Amino acid sequence: MTDDIPRLDAFDSSAALLREGYAFGGRRFARCSSDAFETRLMLRKAVVAFGEEAARWLYEPDRMTRRRALPVTTLTLLQDFGSVELLDEEAHPHRKQMFMSLMTPGSLEEIGDLLEREWRRALPAWGAAGEVGLFDAVRELLCRAVCAWAGVPLAEEEVAARTREFAAMVEGAGSVGPRNLRGQVLRHRAERWVRDVVERVRSGDLEVEDGRAAHVVAWHRDAEGHLLDADVAAVELINVLRPTVAVARYVAFVAVALHQYPECRARVSGEEEYRRWFVQEVRRYYPFFPMVGGRVREEFDWRGRHFPVGSWFLLDIYATNHDPRIWDEPAAFRPERFAGWGGDPYRFVPQGGGDHDTAHRCAGEWLTISVMERAARLLTTAMTYDVPLQDLSIDLSRMPAAPSSGVRLTKVQPA
Repeated sequence: MTDDIPRLDAFDSSAALLREGYAFGGRRFARCSSDAFETRLMLRKAVVAFGEEAARWLYEPDRMTRRRALPVTTLTLLQDFGSVELLDEEAHPHRKQMFMSLMTPGSLEEIGDLLEREWRRALPAWGAAGEVGLFDAVRELLCRAVCAWAGVPLAEEEVAARTREFAAMVEGAGSVGPRNLRGQVLRHRAERWVRDVVERVRSGDLEVEDGRAAHVVAWHRDAEGHLLDADVAAVELINVLRPTVAVARYVAFVAVALHQYPECRARVSGEEEYRRWFVQEVRRYYPFFPMVGGRVREEFDWRGRHFPVGSWFLLDIYATNHDPRIWDEPAAFRPERFAGWGGDPYRFVPQGGGDHDTAHRCAGEWLTISVMERAARLLTTAMTYDVPLQDLSIDLSRMPAAPSSGVRLTKVQPA
């Protein structure tokens, strides 16, 4: 690959990105014979890059800000204004610690236990129905589990509506038009609900155990010692709930991988270490979100190009996780590749790179892994099922992507 940053001929690549999705970057990296290129997106200049070096540039502390790094229609569904993702310097690690305090080993074990409880309760109904769409079903299980885990009251009659709200935020984030608009409308409903939870916790009307996310967020104080504005606290509590429900997409990919690579199944069921490798390979191999971006705060030079303050830099996550310079045979599904893996935070970036405590890496990454591991164990030890003929293809032009059929299971029985 060349050491410069070629410029695409296209005046603007926005339509191509929406049309091609996850394949957008990879096709142009190959066409340019470069791991970076310059283009315009939404009429604004942007450098799109992939690989370990690009990840290090993006995640160097305080080099870039996440403000104006995503389209507003995406930001308001995935993070929203006032969230930790938009903070810089001392304010960011201070707020980030609020989230990281929830990721203790005991807490991660508990979210897995709650998911398992809901999963086992659902098995008889799945069997009686004759067929179940796993992707949608697990969304609802995770909504129940994470609300219990976070200390957020969730009445039985609310479950379906709250699940739809969280799902719509994620489904609309990578699109424009009706899908995005639906997500925005349902997000506003969720914000009103969660703000009410925050206010009830603060007033003493709702008692929540210390250490629960609802309590931690409601009573969090910024670096100056002030409670978060109630709207901001609602945003941050949603940023605990919504991403956990979104892990259902990864669970669907776990089920697809177990079906398409049945030789893995016995080891996933019986070997804890191999199960971790398997989950990590699912996160590497299958698409989650395609890119993450930043705006330059501290100017720098790279590849013969000067990046002034305000420059837009995008890291192609999907291409980085399939980079042949990092991964041997990246198009092959091989969990064993994670045996002895050193955990370099810039080479494997399904949920961002860098340090969890100081960088803009997803605070819920360990929760994601815990939930996926528990789901893999349940799929291989807690139930039997058939996977009927269906379309399990993954349309890479749709962001975020998912198995086309939603992973339909039949003849479900508790093991």
